Amino acid sequence: MLAVQNLEVVYDDVVLALRGVSLELPDGKIVALLGANGAGKSTLLRALSGLLDIHDGEIRKGSVTLDGTDIGERKPADFARRGIKHVLEGRRVFKELTVEENLRVGAYTARSKLAENTERVYGLFPKLADMRRSTAGYLSGGEQQMLAIGRALMSDPRYLLLDEPSLGLAPMIVAQIRDIVVEINSQGTGVLLVEQNAAMALEIASHGYVMENGRIVMDRPAAELLKDQDVREFYLGLGAEGEVKSSFRDVKHYRRRKRWAS
Repeated sequence: MLAVQNLEVVYDDVVLALRGVSLELPDGKIVALLGANGAGKSTLLRALSGLLDIHDGEIRKGSVTLDGTDIGERKPADFARRGIKHVLEGRRVFKELTVEENLRVGAYTARSKLAENTERVYGLFPKLADMRRSTAGYLSGGEQQMLAIGRALMSDPRYLLLDEPSLGLAPMIVAQIRDIVVEINSQGTGVLLVEQNAAMALEIASHGYVMENGRIVMDRPAAELLKDQDVREFYLGLGAEGEVKSSFRDVKHYRRRKRWAS
């Protein structure tokens, strides 16, 4: 199991980004992490993948553990070798390289399984197989997102951390990404899914967490969060009877009266 316990993270010795966060990602499960912009979701993923140093972040308290062993002070390459891969928000592909060259980069820590994992990725993303010699920078946003996920899968990870994989994509592509995440999970990879598309995330997850202001404010099975009135109104934009909120003013008013903030 990959987990954090009572984690506090500070940026530049000044900004307290995480305030006592605890979260668990069991083997072979999908866990959803919801929250508004600035809640601390990306910071938590950086802590789980060893990328805090790059952003001048530091763990001040708490721990990051893998199967009970503290790994919080290790380098990003150590996290990758232990089977933890992080797909960053914004489709960070190497735009000057071809699709296949991008995939080869992802296989750096599992070069002995290059052919096997390449076939796995092309099986999940047939479109990438057709474009294997295309320059990544000319791919569409959806194709680049598929490539970013595929590159992470090239090392056959035990855990996959996905930061807003549906951001900015058309609804049809979002549905494809959702189905691919489910298929990846069915093959045995645990997934921590950070998503502002809360309905999609909770529909495929077994458990969910809600973050606000660097804290976990809700921690429940995903099916319960989907039914929770606070989550439905604030994150799904639905009222008491399932009606869609008519205006941003309604949602803004609700933001001032969330029961978990009282």
